[in-house]
Amino acid sequence: MAKVMQSHKARDGQGLFALGCLLLVGTLLALSLVMAKLADGAGAPRLTFLMLGLVGAGIILTGLTALQRQAMPLNRRTLEYALVTGVLMALPNALGFLAVRHVGAGFISLSFAFPILLTWLLALLMGMERMRVPRLLGVLLALAGGVILAVSKAGNSAGDPIWAMLILAMPLALSIGNIYRTLRWPAGTSPIFLAAIMLFGAGLSLLPFVLATEVGEIGAMMRSSTILGLLAVEVLVFAVLYFFYFVLQKLAGPVYLSQIGTVAAVVGTAIAVLALGEATPPNLGLAGTLVAAGTLVFHRSARPEAPSTAGQRPFRRMNASPQSQRLG
Repeated sequence: MAKVMQSHKARDGQGLFALGCLLLVGTLLALSLVMAKLADGAGAPRLTFLMLGLVGAGIILTGLTALQRQAMPLNRRTLEYALVTGVLMALPNALGFLAVRHVGAGFISLSFAFPILLTWLLALLMGMERMRVPRLLGVLLALAGGVILAVSKAGNSAGDPIWAMLILAMPLALSIGNIYRTLRWPAGTSPIFLAAIMLFGAGLSLLPFVLATEVGEIGAMMRSSTILGLLAVEVLVFAVLYFFYFVLQKLAGPVYLSQIGTVAAVVGTAIAVLALGEATPPNLGLAGTLVAAGTLVFHRSARPEAPSTAGQRPFRRMNASPQSQRLG
């Protein structure tokens, strides 16, 4: 009986930790977009700002990995992982940074509502998930909240149709990235180190575009104390964001992780209204309620059936495969 109670406590603790990571990562994702908007308003070259923020965060996470004396293998597998995950992460981020002027934040928020559904469908097709009615209900509730919020924000704006079509690639890239990171997770490798090399891969994939379009603006950026201050904050936001991003992916799997998009849509709107003085979009309360309900329903349906080692704290085995420790 004692072992059963201990097992339930371990599962409850693991589930609460995953939920906390989900809310934190979604909030930081929203905050990173707010910082990008402030930097754009200050005149920062958008791709350069993004690239330096990602690389700076990668340096911090590499240093943290070294301080923890975690293995940092650089071989064919980890280099492939860094490049592919970096491209799949840089593409939607760069599209969002570039398109916000053309289609507005509302349409971009709409795109963040879809990765949860696409990731779940891909996971079902690939046999990584089982069909569960509560999980489907959670996905649909959160998706409905994200769509209501985004449509409310974008309803009165007219965007460039070409940029609108490009933005539709964002959910697909995010969903493929969610699945790829789980399937190709190198065995025996720390999630912190994988987060760091993904950030370096993303920065490297952005470098040719920075050199082709913004090289003349880098000097002015480096002379602006306002932009440098915003960049320093963005580096810290990215470092904490992707630290817990990979921890959450290892613990809970790609579908659970994909809920960060709907959380970010609601939190980002709240930050924009309260901190940036933007108008409150219609149906914000309804959208937030649906996202919260969907997240909680999905969270309860995704509680682990059995802990990997009863009674141990979550993430004691930080180098284990995410497939072996996924919630649900």
